[in-house]
Amino acid sequence: MSHSLRQALVSGRLDRLAIAVSGLCVAHCFATAVVIGLLASAGGIFGSPIFHEAGLVIAIALGAIALGHGAIVHGFMMPAAVGSLGLGVMTGALTMDHGLQESVYTLIGVGILALGHDLNHRASH
Repeated sequence: MSHSLRQALVSGRLDRLAIAVSGLCVAHCFATAVVIGLLASAGGIFGSPIFHEAGLVIAIALGAIALGHGAIVHGFMMPAAVGSLGLGVMTGALTMDHGLQESVYTLIGVGILALGHDLNHRASH
């Protein structure tokens, strides 16, 4: 593991980054729904399924690394358990067709994952 990644994990920056990515995901999903709702023929790249899938994969990877590291460092499993539930819901959303149901499951998963990251960050400090 690189020194900078280790430093980010120890200082809690990776949890804060993961929470920020979760917030961006919520903003993206909301903004995309509004844009598509207002401009039915629009959506562009941000409405593309590949953009959404790539973002979910990145968020899932960051979440797994940060939560796993936190469980090892502080020894509390609750943040990792809560976050893992969110990761599971997000992973399940990847299997759905792009649309309202997938967006709802993604937002639920992101919210649960953000709670896990917050608990992880609090347990570390």
